[in-house]
Amino acid sequence: MPIPQTYSALEQQRERRDRRWLVGLSLLLVIICVFSLSAGENWLWPDQWLSSEARLFVWQLRLPRAIAVILVGAGLAVAGAVMQSLFENPLAEPGLLGVANGAGVALVFCVMLSHGILPVWVMSLAAIAGALVVTFFLLTISRKRLLTNARMLLVGVAIGIVCSALMTWAIYFSSNLDLRQLMYWMMGGFGGMDWNQIWLGLLLLPVLLWLIFQGKALNLLSLGIVQAQQLGISLTAWRYVLVLAVGWIVGLSVALSGVISFIGLVIPHILRLAGITDQRRLLPACALGGACVLLLADVVSRIGLHAAELPVGVVTATLGAPVFIWLLIRVGQIR
Repeated sequence: MPIPQTYSALEQQRERRDRRWLVGLSLLLVIICVFSLSAGENWLWPDQWLSSEARLFVWQLRLPRAIAVILVGAGLAVAGAVMQSLFENPLAEPGLLGVANGAGVALVFCVMLSHGILPVWVMSLAAIAGALVVTFFLLTISRKRLLTNARMLLVGVAIGIVCSALMTWAIYFSSNLDLRQLMYWMMGGFGGMDWNQIWLGLLLLPVLLWLIFQGKALNLLSLGIVQAQQLGISLTAWRYVLVLAVGWIVGLSVALSGVISFIGLVIPHILRLAGITDQRRLLPACALGGACVLLLADVVSRIGLHAAELPVGVVTATLGAPVFIWLLIRVGQIR
């Protein structure tokens, strides 16, 4: 008769499987990064990276763009996983709940009212503030249990629609060229990214790294209010700290790349379906998976059309919408 495995043995087996996923995602990110640096109108493979042509295309144009894409993809995926835990809603993510659009509205009105003369760091702070306002509003509703999960989702979608309408009206009636150029960028894209703008991504990195290592706290928070308090976790304090971290990441991501949807929704669910449920390993896996998917979408946006570039947000929406519909059907019983 086979001896049943103990809980400790099962946990060790699951941990080894999760670590294999992390190693595999890391290798996949390296492969996609090499492909991203090589792809473009002028294809330059690694054996050509030391040529004079590569100094411009690879090291000055593609490398800073790839770094920004990796940081934004990792940030959005981790933010999505944290929001799904905070709001206890499997369909929560920055784009779907209107958080990213809130950052976009703040950014658009900041450019419009200042006529484009404000420095980049001020506009980045405006984007962070817009993301935080929407996130705190949603968290307040969630904490007071005023709405079911399904109604909460509808409120988030409605906020996103209103924010999109405000941005469209502001840009449509504006004669400001900077604002009209901002409209294309708000569809999601990394065009024009260079080393002068990469400092925004570096501001995102410390908070992202901190958030990745908060898996143990999120595991405890998921136990519920009473159990978390018995284990010495201040639920209210942790929720507000995590909301600030999510708002910071989403705001800077919008400032870097515009509104990019579905990364924060799809990546955590795909990894959970793969069996990674412990937040201590789910969060780093989300960072790697989000970076891989967004980097691949950025390559598609650059080489998908001849002599033109698709907005990355359009590519992620096209790929993510079918998965989103499937998730809605899968969790349709949730109220």
